[in-house]
Amino acid sequence: MKSSLRRINEVVVCMVVIVANAWAQTPQSKAHVVSLAELSRDASQPAQTRRSNEGDVRALLTSELGQKALKSAHLDYERVDKAVGQLSDEDLARLAQRSRQAQADFAAGRISNGAIILIVALVAATIILVTIFVQLNHS
Repeated sequence: MKSSLRRINEVVVCMVVIVANAWAQTPQSKAHVVSLAELSRDASQPAQTRRSNEGDVRALLTSELGQKALKSAHLDYERVDKAVGQLSDEDLARLAQRSRQAQADFAAGRISNGAIILIVALVAATIILVTIFVQLNHS
């Protein structure tokens, strides 16, 4: 009796191990694995966002009104452009949003030439001041 009970117990344990092993190899347990393509896409997303934000700020600064604003504020485009690349992602995102909004407002006629020139000059001055502040803090 002990022998047959022991044998039944061994068979049950083997079956449990086999079932557990088979369940662990089902596709649902592998669903949490992230593909290399997804990892690559996720890793490149911040760089793409930054390039887009830099492009939006530079588009405002290189526009005809942007150039007038820089000239009237006695700011050199090359210096401002270099400073754009030194902004933190957060500062750049805020300035890019303001640049997009200013361009949209100007295109829709909600702000005048003088106002857009003032906005561009303030954006450029902000860029330079932020980069100077960052450089002072890293020194």
